Amino acid sequence: MSQLDQEDIEQFRETGWLVLHDVLTISPATLTTWVDEVARWIDGGPGLHYQEQTREGPRLCRSEDFTPFHAGLFQLLREGVVPQITSDLLGEPAVLYKEKINYKLPGGAGYSPHQDAPAYLFVERHISCMIPVDPSTRENGALEVVSGFHHEILLQDEKGCIDPSVVDQLDWQLVELNPGDVVWFHSKTPHRSGANRSVAPRRALYPTYNALSEGDLREQYYREKQEALAGNAHDPTRVNVSLIGDFEGIPL
Repeated sequence: MSQLDQEDIEQFRETGWLVLHDVLTISPATLTTWVDEVARWIDGGPGLHYQEQTREGPRLCRSEDFTPFHAGLFQLLREGVVPQITSDLLGEPAVLYKEKINYKLPGGAGYSPHQDAPAYLFVERHISCMIPVDPSTRENGALEVVSGFHHEILLQDEKGCIDPSVVDQLDWQLVELNPGDVVWFHSKTPHRSGANRSVAPRRALYPTYNALSEGDLREQYYREKQEALAGNAHDPTRVNVSLIGDFEGIPL
């Protein structure tokens, strides 16, 4: 049975993104506990973890590849309502392609205007979600999106982000969310987010899904991503968290 009505599906097709409120079946407190557990893995635990330099000193900025090691997040991102709704938007079963937590702790950097598709290997059809752990506001760097520009790759700069000559021509819409809400967005939907200028974290999960008909490629994606990032490990100009240069964080 579909989790969405036809109006939701048509809105996503038209704009390239969709917000649903109070859609999660777990409490915000439970989600916070789970994310805190993953964050502690930076000290020798499983998963992939990245740090940036902030005004508060070195801070964790991202964790990835954690669902195989956390039963609760495995169920939420691979078996629960989130992948079910993503399947409705894709029009066929969805499979988890990758997952990350962006912590955006106080002083944490934002992300330049970009589209995700250039960084996603092997597949053509993918949809991402943002699942806020903390309230997401203008002050702490909420997501901003552009409607209706999810059908092609826009002109890129040398970092693989949207070229500045295009950015100012787009109509950016701030997406403020509370824990329990979820926003889905197409991998070609332009998006960005500012730095966290508040005194509290703005943590969020970002699972990405592809159509199952294209295959279950999660392990291959992480294997090739780690190889690619290893080749950029000595680049002093960027924090290597992505296959494009969208993250604006300061290297340690």
